[in-house]
Amino acid sequence: MSAGPVSAAWMARAERWLPGGVSSPVRAFRAVGGTPLVIRRGSGAEIEDVDGRRFTDFVGSWGPLILGHAHPEVVHAITEAAGRGTTFGAPGEMEIELAERIASAYPGGEQVRFVSSGTEATMSAIRLARGATGRDRIVKFSGCYHGHADHLLVAAGSGLVTFGRPSSAGVPAAFARETIVLPLDDEARLTELLRREGDRIAAVIIEPVPANNGLLIQRQEFLATLRRETERAGTLLIFDEVISGFRVARGGAAELLGITPDLATFGKVIGGGLPVGAFGGRRDLMRHLAPDGPVYQAGTLSGNALAMAAGLATLTVLERDRAWERLEATGRSLATLIEPVLAASSCPATLVRLGSLFWFSLQPGPPPRSAEAIDPEAAARYRPIFHALLDHGVAMAPSAYEVGFLSLAHQAVHLERLRDALALALQPAAVRAGSP
Repeated sequence: MSAGPVSAAWMARAERWLPGGVSSPVRAFRAVGGTPLVIRRGSGAEIEDVDGRRFTDFVGSWGPLILGHAHPEVVHAITEAAGRGTTFGAPGEMEIELAERIASAYPGGEQVRFVSSGTEATMSAIRLARGATGRDRIVKFSGCYHGHADHLLVAAGSGLVTFGRPSSAGVPAAFARETIVLPLDDEARLTELLRREGDRIAAVIIEPVPANNGLLIQRQEFLATLRRETERAGTLLIFDEVISGFRVARGGAAELLGITPDLATFGKVIGGGLPVGAFGGRRDLMRHLAPDGPVYQAGTLSGNALAMAAGLATLTVLERDRAWERLEATGRSLATLIEPVLAASSCPATLVRLGSLFWFSLQPGPPPRSAEAIDPEAAARYRPIFHALLDHGVAMAPSAYEVGFLSLAHQAVHLERLRDALALALQPAAVRAGSP
C-alpha cells in the first residue's frame, strides 16, 4: 500500500524537521519500503491515518497498549491527574502506590525506582549491578535488545565467546569492550564463561522472552542454567521485562518461568501508553542507590503524575478483569485461525506465540531460538506480506523482526480480519509483488 496523499504530504514536511522524518528509526518503513502512514487517532483495536483510512492494529505502540487505544479508564485517569498538575519533581501518592503494586506483583520484588524509558531502566539497573558488585563487565545475548545505552549497543565479535564491538556509530570501542556477547540457547558457552570469568562479571542481562529480534522463545533448561550459574559466580541476573512485564503474566516472565532474577526492568505496560520505565529487585541491592548509597541515578520527570495515573489505571483494569486469562484465550483463538492459513501457504511460515505476543517465523523448519538461527531471507519474504496486509486494512510492524501484540480490545472480528488479510497476502501473486 502506498501512503495516502495527506500522509505523504505530512511525511515530506516531517523529513525537513526530523531525521528520516521520524522520532524512532523503525517507523520510517526503511525495512519494508514505502512511505509511512501518519496516524491521527486510535480507538480500541483500530487506528486511523490522516487520510481517514482505518486499520486493525497489531502494533499497539510497540507493546504498551495492552488495553487498546484510548481506553476510557486510562483516559479518565490521565485527564483527572492533569487537572491537578502534570509533574511536581517531588514524591507523589500515585508514584508510591504504583511502586507498591509493581514490587508486590513481581517475584522477589521489594523496591523499584521509576525512570522515563526502558533504556533508562536497563542503563540504571546495570549501573546498580556494577556498583553493588564492584565489578565492571557485563554479559548480554545476541538477539536481545535492551535500549540504546552505549554499553548495550554492541554486536558479537568473531570469537567463540567474545567481547562486543560497537553496533552503532558514536559508541566508543572502550565502552563496548566491557560487554561480552553470547548466543542464546547455548548452555555450554554460558557455563564455560561464567566459570572462567564470573568473578569479574557484574551482571548478565537477558530478555527472558526475547521479543525484539523475532520472538525467540527460550528453553526452560537454558534459563535455569543461567540462574544457577550466575548464582554460583556471584553475578547478578537482570531480567529485561520491558516487553514481557505485566504482559505475559501479572508477575511477568519471572512468574511464568518460575525463575527469580536479582533485578528486573520494566516499561511499556506499566505506563499505560505514557513514557515510563522502572527497575527494581531485592532491598539489599536497591539500597546501593542514592540517596541511601553511592550509585547515582536521577530524573526530573521520573514518577510524574500523568504516567503514574495511566500505569495505575492500566494495572487496575488488568487485575480486575482477569486480563491474562483473557489474553491467553485470545492468543489461542488467533492460533486456531492463523495456523491453517500458514500451513496452506507455499511461503514457509510458522506462528510463534506466547500469551499475547506473536510473530511469524518466515523460514522452513522449527522456529529459531537464537538470532544466529534466523534465515536472512525472512526480511525479503516479509516485505510484500506487510504491504498486502496494509492493503486489506491490517497494520503490522514495519519490520520482519518485530512482534505483534494482542490487547483486551481485540475481538473475534479483528482476528478474523487478520486471518482473511493474511490468506490474501500469502497468495503467490501477492508474495511475488513485493513493492509498496
